[in-house]
Amino acid sequence: MTGPTGTGRGPRWPVLIAVGTLISGVLGNLASNMLSELAASVLGPASIALVVSGAVGFVVFQMRRHRAGRDVSPEPTEVVAVPATGAPTLPYPAGFTGRDEHVEAVLALLTREHAVAVLGRRAVGTSACAVQAANLCREDFPDGQYYLDLRRGGRPRSARQVLTALAGVLGTAPPISGRPDALAVAADALRGQLDGRKILLVLDNVDRPDQVRPLLPPTARTCRLLLAGGPALSGLEGVVAHWIAEPGPAEAVELFAAAGGAAPAARTRRADPRTDPAVGEIIELCGRQPRTVRALGYRTAQHGWRHSDVLDALRRAVQTPPHQRVTVSPAARLVTERDTAYRALTREARRLYRLMSLAPAPVDRPAIAALAGRHPERVTALLDELAAAAFVVGAPGDRYEIRPLLAGNARLHLRDADPARARVAAQARLTRHLARRAERHAANLAVLGSPPDREWSLPLDDDPYGWFDLHQELLLAVVRVPAGAAETLPRRVRRWWFRLAVALCGWLAHVERLDEWEQVCRTVLATPTADDRPEIAGWAHNELGVLRRRRHDPQGAAAALTLAVAERGRRGTAQARMNLGLALLDLGQLDDAVEHLELSRRHRSGADRAGHALTDLGLGAAQLARGELEIAHHHLVRAANTFRSVGDARGYAAALTNLVLVHAALGEHLDAAQAWRAALREYESVNDPTSRAAALLNAGATLLTATPGQARAAYELLAEGRRLREESRPTPGLARTLLYLGEAAAALGDRAEARRHWADAAAVAEEVGDADGQAAADGRLEDDTEPAAGGRS
Repeated sequence: MTGPTGTGRGPRWPVLIAVGTLISGVLGNLASNMLSELAASVLGPASIALVVSGAVGFVVFQMRRHRAGRDVSPEPTEVVAVPATGAPTLPYPAGFTGRDEHVEAVLALLTREHAVAVLGRRAVGTSACAVQAANLCREDFPDGQYYLDLRRGGRPRSARQVLTALAGVLGTAPPISGRPDALAVAADALRGQLDGRKILLVLDNVDRPDQVRPLLPPTARTCRLLLAGGPALSGLEGVVAHWIAEPGPAEAVELFAAAGGAAPAARTRRADPRTDPAVGEIIELCGRQPRTVRALGYRTAQHGWRHSDVLDALRRAVQTPPHQRVTVSPAARLVTERDTAYRALTREARRLYRLMSLAPAPVDRPAIAALAGRHPERVTALLDELAAAAFVVGAPGDRYEIRPLLAGNARLHLRDADPARARVAAQARLTRHLARRAERHAANLAVLGSPPDREWSLPLDDDPYGWFDLHQELLLAVVRVPAGAAETLPRRVRRWWFRLAVALCGWLAHVERLDEWEQVCRTVLATPTADDRPEIAGWAHNELGVLRRRRHDPQGAAAALTLAVAERGRRGTAQARMNLGLALLDLGQLDDAVEHLELSRRHRSGADRAGHALTDLGLGAAQLARGELEIAHHHLVRAANTFRSVGDARGYAAALTNLVLVHAALGEHLDAAQAWRAALREYESVNDPTSRAAALLNAGATLLTATPGQARAAYELLAEGRRLREESRPTPGLARTLLYLGEAAAALGDRAEARRHWADAAAVAEEVGDADGQAAADGRLEDDTEPAAGGRS
């Protein structure tokens, strides 16, 4: 039994010839020894060694040559010509299967149109379809059918060569030169010869319109012109086009089976390809290219390869990560060798096609230029060539991707033609480009705030949210490597991959895509770099801690942030300690929270003004919760001033929001009113609904408790805050907002509405686990005169 990695035993005549050559060489050497004793004593051994080595080399050469000859199997080509019979003849398609609807459409066009073109990407079967249609309508053209291949020897013929060949067949004068007037004269002579005769002229493999333009229009009566070529013929004046694509799955399976039926019998029992599900996957990995499918079906049957083995070989070549080495099997190499459409591309276009298979999603021109290491203008020309040949398709945002049907085919070519180091270098270039652009756009997120709920006002490349939205599929696919692949990322790629993960997490955090944010962090923790470098593991745990705090899980946040503090060095501890302090503040562990926040401020660099402002903001909130109002006021004022000087509108508004509570608790009602008005003004330029809702809550609570007669204004502020909070998941802030809405309704004299708000507040507080808020709401329902709980920043 043989498999897709070996071949069967061939004929023995090359070995017999080689043995005969060896024996004759030895006998000739003995004869030379008998003629001269001197020659025998001096040159004899050298002659024997030379003859023997030559004979052995000849044996090896013949065996390799025979093996190479067996590799080029006589599987059927697109069109097989028949011998001339005296009358005009036409080639017959070999093993033509399926495409019945296309053939019928071409036949219908030939009955009413004078010039018909069967168009499609190269090697998709346009020639076979056109010739099959011509043979089926042979009786409609009793004066003959003539066939001419315009790609003789693999090179396209010129218009003059085409007219000369037709003139030799039809007996007219060939063009005397390649000038337009000479071509027109020769074409008119051909029309005169064809006029009034029922002749079908089939021109195959038409690559350029100028090859056939002198023949258009053909004669206006009974003669017909049938062309077969590529997309370049579309729009040719006077020609009706019929497009065909790759065969469907069922037709491709039938092609595979028909080619296998024409192969010599193998020693093993063949499985029926039509009922084997592995065959369907094989032809999909081949891109359903007719020539490739037939060649692989023929070779599989010839050598008795099992379909499952062929599928496994193709899968290994396609699915193995690009940086890992894998031996290309004969089955995979056969697919690439029979891809004539790929061979017709220029060398640079073939390379770009292969490298684009490394991009798991559509990519824009700058990313493609980085992937290929070429100038963007050159990449534009190559993309045009690939798009014209139907290898790539466009996507929104001036992006491109390999046609999904050809994705596996491109990976096979990449594995066959590019060594591992070249694949890794291209992967590193793409990752580096994406990381740099993602870092640049992520740095602008804090300036623009939360994603807008309107159309983008900035150009796409200048808008970080628009750029991330457009490229999110690519970024997530690059960062979320398949299971196990993260452990073997090449070192050349790993550094930029981590930087891309950091920038991507910044965007995911801003747009509240928490599940994907967590998945990226888990992927980073699975890499060997996280084990070798504790600061990377510390970063991932810090992100997970912030994520769990967003999900109102302070216990889980504190656990993750404790790991982050332990794993990150002194340089990266400041941020982790600050986040840990905030998580402990949520748990009510005020002393521990203040301690970690103080350590965070101590560990921060003096140049990190924004980091110091964040720490002061956290310390102000912690001191406010401890009741140390003067210290809280000091930290919050310093935080507000720093945020304003560095241009961080969101941080400045957050500091003002907390200052509202400090001023209200100190009895400074005018300062409190100024603070919440200033905070709301800042939030008009920062699209942050959650923080704006917190400012509205504090403003409404301050008006209710400190400013008599402002119940209506407080109610309106709290109602707007409730609307903002109800757009997202329930939080303790929503419970407190409903609690104060009840207070405002009670102050306005609507007791029924007040009780409804308090009941809603109790339900939300129970859902989110806010015991204090639930107790306050239940207390309002039992006794309307008991004061409500304080506001929440």
